[in-house]
Amino acid sequence: MKRSLLIVVATVWCWCLLAQVHITFGDVDEWSAQQLAPYVGQTVVFDEPLVVCSNAKSTLTIAPKRLFVPENQGVVGSPAYQSALHLNNSCAMSLSGVNGYHRCGEKIIGLTARVNSTSSLTWQGGTWQGNTRAEMEAALPDLGDYRLLVCAFNLENYFVEHIGRDYLGANTQEDHQAQRAKVSKALKKINADIFGLVELEQGDAAIGEIVADLNNNLPQRNYKYFSGDASGTSQKSDYVYDANVVEPISKPAEINAELQYRKKMVCFREKATGEKFIFSINHFKAMNTGDEYRRVNEARAVLDFYKTYRLNNSIRDNDILVMGDLNSYGQTAPIFVFTDNDFIDLHIAFHADSSYSYMYGGKASYIDHALSNPTMRAQVTGMSGYHINSDEDDYYTYDKSSDRTMFRCSDHDPVLVGLKLDSTRTYDPSPTVNSLEILNGESRTMTISNAHQSDQHSYYAIYSICGLLISKGEILDPQEQVALPLQAGVYIVYIYANHEVYQRKIIVR
Repeated sequence: MKRSLLIVVATVWCWCLLAQVHITFGDVDEWSAQQLAPYVGQTVVFDEPLVVCSNAKSTLTIAPKRLFVPENQGVVGSPAYQSALHLNNSCAMSLSGVNGYHRCGEKIIGLTARVNSTSSLTWQGGTWQGNTRAEMEAALPDLGDYRLLVCAFNLENYFVEHIGRDYLGANTQEDHQAQRAKVSKALKKINADIFGLVELEQGDAAIGEIVADLNNNLPQRNYKYFSGDASGTSQKSDYVYDANVVEPISKPAEINAELQYRKKMVCFREKATGEKFIFSINHFKAMNTGDEYRRVNEARAVLDFYKTYRLNNSIRDNDILVMGDLNSYGQTAPIFVFTDNDFIDLHIAFHADSSYSYMYGGKASYIDHALSNPTMRAQVTGMSGYHINSDEDDYYTYDKSSDRTMFRCSDHDPVLVGLKLDSTRTYDPSPTVNSLEILNGESRTMTISNAHQSDQHSYYAIYSICGLLISKGEILDPQEQVALPLQAGVYIVYIYANHEVYQRKIIVR
């Protein structure tokens, strides 16, 4: 009897294994969770990784790849925008039954799960991989061979006085000390030469406390700040710098268009080399419906002030780095004010379409920006968000738990830029295409040069001027031959190579 029972159990177990369905995504951008409909009530195994997109409460939201705010990925209506919109609407699934804490961005390899519905799974097994707290603590993001480290960081209402404003900052002194401890640990870990800080409250009181903590935690440093501001103005931006490494050539200049005390500009000189660059730290108007025009005005004001600031301070170097919380997604009008004036979006330059610094509703984006003009770009060795906050559950904020690590010290990630200042360097926007932007004659092909790399993938995509995808593919040859569009017109070629995205315009006649 026992033997028969064992045989039955073994048979059922083997049948269950055979009954498991293996799911592959194919083209992730086209896959939909509706394809799970035939397997409701069954166990499936995902042959490709899934990514945690939201980790609030006990149920995770997962998808074949990270979900993004569509306006961060492309202009409204563009293919990139539509692709992000499709993923958001079609690919997200809830996953229950998971043990332990997992950050957004962690991957699940070989997920085995019961399909409850096309939007709901129950965990049965799998392996976790990547983006852990331990990895964040081990090292800062790779920023190349830099000599100066610049950090822009929204501290999420850092109050030291007038505690208890309910919706802004700490409500009690105990909460403030908890916030202070978390922020202090994050700034110590970053160990930047220059910090541009946003949402500092009460002027000198707030920034003075932060600088005191920095100098206590990093005694080899000599951090200073620009004293004399006791305004108590909310949402203020300001600078902290290591006086052993850099020196300002003047006090920060205020850019008071739209909102006061939130947009500043100062020129720093690197003591070791004498090289200079202008650093503008900003906090634009909050992202409320109908207010984009005000952020556009702020962006224009920064550009206009930049020209005036150079003249008033007799600054010959035109290198400028614009950073801060611009409260604008990457593909919206305030950012185009900069990029239409030859500024380079460093998020795109170094991370193509995968960069982020902020999470809302399970969707990633970057509203914390780093933009440079071409001469400054030539001196940037790397740029990245440091993902100690956006990927964390909000539960770990200072006033919600006893967690006193640096994680979730703010709702924004710090944005880091590595610099190797050298005013003799020129910006080389290679790879290139074989034309002077006008292609005619008999040839119906375009050659993409300097994009192929033997140790990494490179890609191209050709769009019409209206945003319609014409063709795309991988670049497999140092002189890649690509068929031109048959119809005459203006086209935009995007080339992803060397971990950067390059844009070229071609005209087919």
